[in-house]
Amino acid sequence: MKHEQLVSINVGKPTVMEFNQKEIVTSIFKMPVYTLLELDSDGFQGDAQADLKNHGGKDKAVCVYSYGHYPFWEKELGRSLSYGAFGENLTVNGFLETEVCIGDIFQLGSAIVQITQPRQPCFKLSARYQSPEMPIKVQQTGFTGFYLRVLQPGKVHFENQLILLRAHPQAITVAFANRVMHHDKNDYDGIEKLLSVEELSSSWRNTFEKRLLGIKIDSSERLTGRSQRERQETQ
Repeated sequence: MKHEQLVSINVGKPTVMEFNQKEIVTSIFKMPVYTLLELDSDGFQGDAQADLKNHGGKDKAVCVYSYGHYPFWEKELGRSLSYGAFGENLTVNGFLETEVCIGDIFQLGSAIVQITQPRQPCFKLSARYQSPEMPIKVQQTGFTGFYLRVLQPGKVHFENQLILLRAHPQAITVAFANRVMHHDKNDYDGIEKLLSVEELSSSWRNTFEKRLLGIKIDSSERLTGRSQRERQETQ
């Protein structure tokens, strides 16, 4: 894999919707843009995040998702999907999680970007598709997509290609990172291997370092949108 054509660039602003009988603010609804866009370390011009704790930031400036996964989800959800269906900024051909690696560097228009971590699915996918199991299914399939940091700001057009400039020498795939994070949580050799990748995002580094120390992290609120207090009240 050397380069692939973009399918779509998608941006959006926070909007309000109802989920679990309460209002939530989300930026998961993104629309394709067909003009030249500025891209800097905070992301694309015209894009914004509602939850800066879990989305956005320097390590997660751009979310990427492979169009190759769309047919699977269309069958799973029983509906057709438009570009940006997973809240991604870049809908791309190829670039599957089994092919790309943490630390890989790409040319994108006149910008230069780098893979930092897999995308972690959250409950807002459930809200968008009225499918409570959606985040878990994304984890189980490994069809997560991934995030980019911006090493060099520039301008990007949807007709540009994502061109590999440098494959990371450790070649630790996004799929490997997903497996260690979500499935083989006691694979301490795998954790050490991921921590050895200097380009790994700070949030995933923090999670893995805590795991090595035996500190348990509750991610259920991210997956369900319900706080610990809310969960206790329904038990």
